[in-house]
Amino acid sequence: MANINEAFLNLEEDYLFSKVIEKMDEYKLKNLNAKIINLGIGDVTLPLAKTVIDAMNKATYEMASKENFKGYGPVQGYDFLIEKILKYEYEKRGVKFNKDEIFIASGTKGDLAGIAELFSTNSIVGIMEPVYPAYRDVNIMLGRKNIIYLKGTEENNFIPQIPKEHIDIIYLCSPNNPTGIVLNKEELTNWVDYAKKNNSVILFDSVYEAFIEDEDIPHSIYEIEGAKEVAIEFRSYSKLAGFTGVRSSFTVIPKKLKVQDFNSEKIELNSVWKRRQSTKFGAAPYITQRGAEAIYSEEGQKEIKENINYYKENARYMLEKLKKAGFTVYGGKNSPYIWLKTPNNMKSWNFFDKLLSEAGVVGTPGIGFGKTGEGYFRLTAFSSKEDTIDAINRITNMSSKE
Repeated sequence: MANINEAFLNLEEDYLFSKVIEKMDEYKLKNLNAKIINLGIGDVTLPLAKTVIDAMNKATYEMASKENFKGYGPVQGYDFLIEKILKYEYEKRGVKFNKDEIFIASGTKGDLAGIAELFSTNSIVGIMEPVYPAYRDVNIMLGRKNIIYLKGTEENNFIPQIPKEHIDIIYLCSPNNPTGIVLNKEELTNWVDYAKKNNSVILFDSVYEAFIEDEDIPHSIYEIEGAKEVAIEFRSYSKLAGFTGVRSSFTVIPKKLKVQDFNSEKIELNSVWKRRQSTKFGAAPYITQRGAEAIYSEEGQKEIKENINYYKENARYMLEKLKKAGFTVYGGKNSPYIWLKTPNNMKSWNFFDKLLSEAGVVGTPGIGFGKTGEGYFRLTAFSSKEDTIDAINRITNMSSKE
């Protein structure tokens, strides 16, 4: 009989967001007439921009002719999209890369999991907490035992502190999911300096950078001097352009980033990742990449900015109203997430049940983002304006009756 990889048995029984959906669906079955407002899953609600749709339709019709038909694409991505990324995401911020340092993917989650495979299972991993649970889970799946949680608490404004011990792989997320905190230039510089001193690699998740408003907050870790030597950056079109159902992203692996093999020889991680992708990844779809390319057109930029501003306004409204109602709240600026402290030190899953049963509103329990998330609750701005207003009114009315 085949034996299972026992590392998978070390995972929690339910994935956080699957459990949220399961509990919501159970409630719906028992309360068929109830209107449930879901502010729990970070999924967009506005449709794709017209410019993106037009580009994808055009690409689809290209497939109908022998002359323009596209088969297998380049594993690293098409130049037409990579060139736009270089120009609009990095060169405008004074950062230069070569085309072969950009890898187009079908969603950030897959690359976050795949990159973790490149490092020894004995690596010491540091994960900021609270944070997206997939970082933790992919390392558990690989059988890693040495996981250190870089705890962000209310006392340190949820900013992870530089550790005293050595860490090989560091997961950072800014703007952070779920707390909404951002790392400023000084804080990121400290992490880059630590990584250089300790020969560490930073895995920098910046998928929410489009929500950054403050001018002094870096959109990319590569705005920090020396970051190319120690950091990999992950970007996604999911929240930027509503691609949660389309799946498109990119990962940056600078050639200056080198790691050590068992003979103490330095090797470029870029080439190792490309070899891994050639085996495990079949290239992102041509049609999807044409849609992503359209984002960088003048009209595309205008349309996606309108959508981002729509969600920003939802977040601003939520932050303002919840604070006014007496809640302790974080996030809501530079981020689409509200990080709410549960009333009276209530456990986060208990608050979930209370909010669902008494107000018909779904959020995400903070404990799902790590132990330091207990006693907190995440709400997302990815809803309609009408549902956002309705949900916040329900929450504040519920709290005023207590």
